[in-house]
Amino acid sequence: MAAPTLLKVKAADGQTDLYGLMYLPSHLDKSKKYPIISNVYPGPQDDQIPQSFVLDDNGNQSLAELGFIVINVAPRGSSPLRGHDFYCFSYGNLRDYPLADDKYVIEQLAKEYPYIDLDRVGIYGHSGGAFQTVASILTYPDFYKVAVAASGNHDNNIYIQWWGETFHGLNEKKDTKTGKMTFSVKIPTNMELAGNLKGKLMLITGDVDKNVPPSSTYRLADALIKANKRFDMFILPGKDHGVMSPYYQNLIRYYFVENLLRPSQRHIDIINHK
Repeated sequence: MAAPTLLKVKAADGQTDLYGLMYLPSHLDKSKKYPIISNVYPGPQDDQIPQSFVLDDNGNQSLAELGFIVINVAPRGSSPLRGHDFYCFSYGNLRDYPLADDKYVIEQLAKEYPYIDLDRVGIYGHSGGAFQTVASILTYPDFYKVAVAASGNHDNNIYIQWWGETFHGLNEKKDTKTGKMTFSVKIPTNMELAGNLKGKLMLITGDVDKNVPPSSTYRLADALIKANKRFDMFILPGKDHGVMSPYYQNLIRYYFVENLLRPSQRHIDIINHK
């Protein structure tokens, strides 16, 4: 097993440097094409990029060994350690801020490493990584083909109150009658994009999650059903926000093997079969 490749790539603005890691199968054949999977977490309070040696960083190397290229790159807005402008990139744009960077990173890597297959792109994440995962496959439905989203805060309007107020910002308005200031926040949600789904999507949540309540995942499922979209969903009984377990890890592995490594065709509109 080789050490992961250190990455330095550009953000979607073509100027900002982004950093991360790329994990390769031990028996990489550069004459072949490999699907690429992005393991994402957008922050904004942390980027979760491994900073020291671990045998299997975030499960990335074990996933790569199944026949994938796996990347873990921090987008703009993902960490306070890069300075004010980088850290505050999410402000006022809390759903969409990390999306373009991840797509652009993958496109750059495919140009540099010809064994990356841009026709087979996957993405997955937990918590904030799950909301980014779903927003990505719904914003770029022809780019991302397979996605796994676990415990996602798909509607930041019903997540922890201070989260949206801090990282998205408040609208301030003065009441013309009383003269008092009122404050409100309206953050775009993944539910609003549900009709865009084209690829394979699995939603996962623990049924006793007290950090990101399952209701966030249920609301997304409801929106997908109303849009007649076919998707997969798994409830982990007795699991809170910390869903990590061998069963959970293998759900992710099997989903990518069965849908990205050996893709099958199915109608995405479960009612009209389009």
